Amino acid sequence: MATIPFWQEKSLDEMTDKEWESLCDGCGRCCLYKYIDSETKTLQSTNVACKLLNIKTCQCSHYDKRLERMKGGCIKLTRENITTLDWLPPTCAYRLLAQGKPLPNWHPLITGSKAAMHAERISVRHIAVPASSLNKKVKFVVPKAQPAE
Repeated sequence: MATIPFWQEKSLDEMTDKEWESLCDGCGRCCLYKYIDSETKTLQSTNVACKLLNIKTCQCSHYDKRLERMKGGCIKLTRENITTLDWLPPTCAYRLLAQGKPLPNWHPLITGSKAAMHAERISVRHIAVPASSLNKKVKFVVPKAQPAE
């Protein structure tokens, strides 16, 4: 008899901490800087990675201490806040399961590795740039020029 995977059998609230953590596919999308567009008031993602993100592996270099090291710049995903974080990517397992949707076929819990996720270009490995490599004088958000009066 086939065993039902825990993510199909349990709600997010019923999962152990280990199960909860394993839901993360490691895409790194939540580790890209975001900003609110001043005109549209919508949240926009950039391709600039958090200084703790290892772009090659798409893993946080200091995961256990990330909240302390980033001093408010990193948000811990919890069972309580997961439904309020509308900036999570549409492929995020936490978001999908909270919405009653299945995990995508490339998810590491299904495939057994991150290779399919990287091959599908879901991860930020191919688009992210480290914040440290950018010129400190460059503004990430530049307001649109106003027409001359």
